[in-house]
Amino acid sequence: MKREFLLLAAIALIQAPTVYSQDVYERNESADVKHYVFNLSLNDTNNEIKGEAQITVDFKAGAKNFSLDLIKKSNEFGMDVTGVFKNDQPVQYEHANDKIVLPSDGPGTASYSIQYQGIAEKGLVIDTTKFGRRSFFGDNWPNLARHWLPCVDHPYDKATLEFKITAPSHYDVVATGKKINEDDLSDGYKMTHYHEPAPVAMKVVTIGVTRFATKLLGSVGEIPVTAWVYPENKDEGFSDYAVAVDVMQYFVENIGPYPYAKLANMQAKTQWGGLENAGTIAYFENSVTGENKVEGLIAHEIAHQWFGNSATENSWNHVWLSEGFATYFAILYLENAYGDLKRKEELEKDRTQVIEYYKTTPSAVVDNSIKDPMKVLSTNTYQKGGWVLNMLRRRLGDETFWKGIRQYYATYENSNAMTDDFRKAMETASGHDLEIFFQQWIHTKGYPELLWNWKYENKKLLVSVEQKQKHHTFIFPLEIGIKTNAATQIQKVQVKNNSETFELSVETRPDEVVLDPEAWLLFEENK
Repeated sequence: MKREFLLLAAIALIQAPTVYSQDVYERNESADVKHYVFNLSLNDTNNEIKGEAQITVDFKAGAKNFSLDLIKKSNEFGMDVTGVFKNDQPVQYEHANDKIVLPSDGPGTASYSIQYQGIAEKGLVIDTTKFGRRSFFGDNWPNLARHWLPCVDHPYDKATLEFKITAPSHYDVVATGKKINEDDLSDGYKMTHYHEPAPVAMKVVTIGVTRFATKLLGSVGEIPVTAWVYPENKDEGFSDYAVAVDVMQYFVENIGPYPYAKLANMQAKTQWGGLENAGTIAYFENSVTGENKVEGLIAHEIAHQWFGNSATENSWNHVWLSEGFATYFAILYLENAYGDLKRKEELEKDRTQVIEYYKTTPSAVVDNSIKDPMKVLSTNTYQKGGWVLNMLRRRLGDETFWKGIRQYYATYENSNAMTDDFRKAMETASGHDLEIFFQQWIHTKGYPELLWNWKYENKKLLVSVEQKQKHHTFIFPLEIGIKTNAATQIQKVQVKNNSETFELSVETRPDEVVLDPEAWLLFEENK
């Protein structure tokens, strides 16, 4: 009865999330893209690309029209559509408002072919590497694929895909998927074919075309782990990226099978420090130093292969299921490699960032006010999301936490999930009701801001704790570290109210008392 009262009280203080939050993308509710084939022609004369996209779609009953995203040519940038065919027959279509609207004849499977050409302003980065070599890199996150690929440019509709890239013969070509073949053409060009059999979202689809030095770093099971780096810094790049094998092995052992055809680690032109493209990760050019300083970044991007790429958020507002997971699972890898002190060091750095961010942007991890996918990334979705997983791990215990993680991933592998789906998976694994936990840490802004003190009398340690944040009273376990003669005893209390005093039995006066000595609670200490 007491648990039910607390649950209802907590929910009453929090605005419940809607199913898809404020993600405003217009979905093709009666259609499902099953497969893409992107035929692309690249050249050294100019930045114009020519493409043909072959798209296989399943339609449900009642389907009328179907739309794909493609930025229409305006001035220098954008794409001109030169022809559209359905099952090899020309069809009427409309290309307006950066969408191609196509007809549907009702339930069943249809294949479309869209021919187009133009210069991409974003998404496909055509530039020179830092060593002056011409290069082509896909950089789609979050919804920039529409600048160069006709597609459903939202993670809710994932599909298998192929790239058939025709480019000058002097380039090396890598792309999403497994390399099927490379054919030399008679005119100084070659066509390279890649195929990814697992469904992927367009945000993590990529190509890399330039001069590369490549190396097989190792294999995890039957999955090859490779490095694709610039020839000018190949020795440094092979050294820096070599740790990817150990990282991938750790995640396979603890989460589940790797979902894609390969794991290529690519030095690239990207707007991000790293971009977790499915099976073909892009790392910023200066990640290669030969000093092996990007292990955490590599762990973060490889963790995404499971969380964000395979088990994918169904709404942009729930992107913490991608970024928060990658943040914390990188910490889990580092903890496994270097010990628990490393976990605490990383979390303390993240705590500082969460607190500083909240001072200027007080918002929840799932922020229902955000409508622009470019604005969903924040300290909340990365560092605070990671902290939520750290607290959940402590609440459930390591064995149950990992059991729940594996069950969640197995359920949503190659699919989509929302925060409630993750909560329910962890509840099933643990037998715990986690409604309050998720409501206050994910759907409510802030964290406990604690003013506290202690005193000792008559073998009793009295610890007074006051929550100073104004908008919500948090309910949480608090670990109290009691230090005496260089030894630390930890006692746990349950904080339920704005102001409480806890009485703990302690034989001798402590030398020091600290809150949360092992870094399991996200809070700000006010003194």
